[in-house]
Amino acid sequence: MKQVTQLDFSGQKIFAGIDVHKKSWKISIRSEQMELRTFSQNPSANELSTYLKRNYPSADYHVVYEAGFCGFSYQREFAGSGINCIVVNPADVPTTGKEKQRKSDVVDCRKLGQALSKGQLTGIFIPGIEQQDDRDIIRTYNQMVKDQTRNKNRIRSWLHFQGITFGESESRYWSNVFTDWLKSLSLNPSARTVLDLKLQGYQQARGMVLAATRQVRTLSKQERYKKRIILIRTVPGIGEITALLFVTEVGDINRFKSFDALCDFVGLVPNTHSTGDKENVSGLTRRANHQLREKLIEASWTAIRTDPAMTMAFNNYCKRMKKNNAIIRIAKKMLNRIRYVMKNEVGYVTAVVK
Repeated sequence: MKQVTQLDFSGQKIFAGIDVHKKSWKISIRSEQMELRTFSQNPSANELSTYLKRNYPSADYHVVYEAGFCGFSYQREFAGSGINCIVVNPADVPTTGKEKQRKSDVVDCRKLGQALSKGQLTGIFIPGIEQQDDRDIIRTYNQMVKDQTRNKNRIRSWLHFQGITFGESESRYWSNVFTDWLKSLSLNPSARTVLDLKLQGYQQARGMVLAATRQVRTLSKQERYKKRIILIRTVPGIGEITALLFVTEVGDINRFKSFDALCDFVGLVPNTHSTGDKENVSGLTRRANHQLREKLIEASWTAIRTDPAMTMAFNNYCKRMKKNNAIIRIAKKMLNRIRYVMKNEVGYVTAVVK
């Protein structure tokens, strides 16, 4: 009689830690008790899914990789194959001193697999494809604005270096009169070439900003965002672009269980180091949604001029701290107001919401 053996891992968990790279993956496979295998393969979620199901049929699969260049595409492929996959912030992975000194792809994938099997990892939020793509529109807009500013600064620096004086108020707004003046400057041939090239770079960047702005305006009028943007803009100091940035970056406000969790996501929390009786607070944390934090702080400077309640709060803060610290407190108030109108779906009434 022919003997048939069929594997069945029902009720058992299999963990896979992946160190992802463009050309290959290093993978560590573990059970709940021990490491099973470490190997390399092509960068393919489908290939790994097939391997797990073939070698450990009917198991409960858990996969993890670090957030990075590949985004969330692999996570979505694993989820589509029925495999539980999380993406983690590299800074949240437990690491020993020895692992830091002897870092390698093998060490990294084993570290991920072990931490996952022990329940030590928490995945970051995975946005939907639509939210991710919409978010990229406004991120690209912000990149274009920064590129335009860099080109302006290059021209200003070059003019100073050449000893050419100009009105700071004129260069602040970069009117057509100012750019025409730059084009009319009497310079030697080489200097003229340099300035023309820099001006061409600025004009190209400006055209990209205008094109990106039109796309942002179009996106803000979409039905999926229109209502929320209108609500957020009732908060003094918040404009259309900041409101759109908030809804695309945050998504569902109810995913944050508390206001502190939202502050932690934005980055409006202090960077602290406490040991014994000593506690060192060194400004805001480096872990932040930097675009959102910058826009909120920028909007706060507008709010303290337009909202009497914010003006009063800012003046009170300035009695016991520097203005730059006081504006951070105002930004937290702004964030709390935005959270309030989004959770309750009501517009903000000036000097009422605290």
